[in-house]
Amino acid sequence: MSHVLSFPEAVPGPRPRWGGLPEVLALKRDYLGHLWRLQQQYGDVVHQRLLGLDDYSFFHPDHVRELLIAGHDGMIRWERATQVFADAHGQSVLVAEGPAWQRQRKLLQPGFSPQRVTGFVPLMVEAAERALDGALDRSRPARSADDAFDLDFEQRMTLLTMDVILRTLFSRGDADEVVAEASWSVHELGRVAMGEMYVPVSAPSWAPWKRGKRRALRTLDALIHGHLGRRRELLRRGDAAPEDLLAMLMSLRDEHGEPLDDTALRDECMTTFLAGHETSAAALTWWGWCMAAHPQAQQRAADEVDAVLGGRAPSAADLTRLPWLSLCIKETLRLYPPAPALFSRRTTQPLEIAGLRLPRGAMLRLTPGLMHRDPRWFDDPDAFLPERFDPASGHREIPRGAWMPFGAGPRVCLGSHFALMEITLIAAMVLQRHRLEPIPGAPPPRPALHITLRPETPLRLRLSPRPPPRR
Repeated sequence: MSHVLSFPEAVPGPRPRWGGLPEVLALKRDYLGHLWRLQQQYGDVVHQRLLGLDDYSFFHPDHVRELLIAGHDGMIRWERATQVFADAHGQSVLVAEGPAWQRQRKLLQPGFSPQRVTGFVPLMVEAAERALDGALDRSRPARSADDAFDLDFEQRMTLLTMDVILRTLFSRGDADEVVAEASWSVHELGRVAMGEMYVPVSAPSWAPWKRGKRRALRTLDALIHGHLGRRRELLRRGDAAPEDLLAMLMSLRDEHGEPLDDTALRDECMTTFLAGHETSAAALTWWGWCMAAHPQAQQRAADEVDAVLGGRAPSAADLTRLPWLSLCIKETLRLYPPAPALFSRRTTQPLEIAGLRLPRGAMLRLTPGLMHRDPRWFDDPDAFLPERFDPASGHREIPRGAWMPFGAGPRVCLGSHFALMEITLIAAMVLQRHRLEPIPGAPPPRPALHITLRPETPLRLRLSPRPPPRR
């Protein structure tokens, strides 16, 4: 590098006031909005002094990719974030660092390979059929089978993806009331975790105002331990275990031939359960809105589904035969990435990036959701244009790293293949059955960040039945 700057003062950013407390409060109020304003004012690298920490935000795809890939060994995830997540996830692969993370990632990787995930397609389809032909239909008022009906689409997608992950993880679902309570618990943990990120230590779990978090953790622990107990009882009886994700986790052996102990098994199950449905539910919620708000794109996707499937359930082989639907999903993930802000990082050694020498201990803030709407990389960035991802469409090429819904580098999302397959299957099955429309007079949903990106208020859509395709 010809010229390397090494002083925070050389990097533009807001002038420190009150130790950076106003900036911390601005992040807490509107994380994405505050960072967007900083980028507009100061550029692609912004320095903030936040309560004693030198905090650097990076907004250019080249810088973000370089940090996540080349700089991986010189960073760890921000300790405060991992502390908050560890309350639910324990020391799973999501939270672990260093050699522990490397060992867990190596063990788990084969179980989430595209080939292995393809084997779960029948379970995904079965769960989706049960939800779409049952739960959605039960929501229709008892008038006429042809009537349109209004539906809390976000809630239904959350319950559906939760059922999918329960059946792929444990080969069985749970009673509706158990799933509903688990859904509330996941939402509550996300809401509380977002607030806890902005205080140096969490209040003790017995604090009166943490009643909701205690209830949520009890609910999810009971759910996971209940399924683990049933599986162990099945194995004690000598019965054959189903070929699901739990069987894969229980079959793992480390370099010494040892299986996961009870704590590690619980932690990996919890992360698989939480991460395996929450991001898919968020993506499907926003996909539903994009389809409802863009009826021509929806009709084209529905026609494609009808032509390929002809009314039958989809299989893994069908996924590559639904190119327009896949483009619609990619564009949804651009506009509304479930994880628009990655875990912040801390440098464990000096790093050189973007002409800057970062000191050991610096905070690095990476926000793919803002890159996704940068007009330098995407024409008309706030518009829903699925064709922008089609090389033959005439749109300019999207720079590498400008679209990053699953992260990048060694810590790229382990379940990205699982999520994309699940989202595509469910989206196709929704389009087979229903036409989606906005509810007349309702305002467009406003995104809100609670770990994942969700509508500020529950998304309701109007659904009307679609006739079966002509054969």
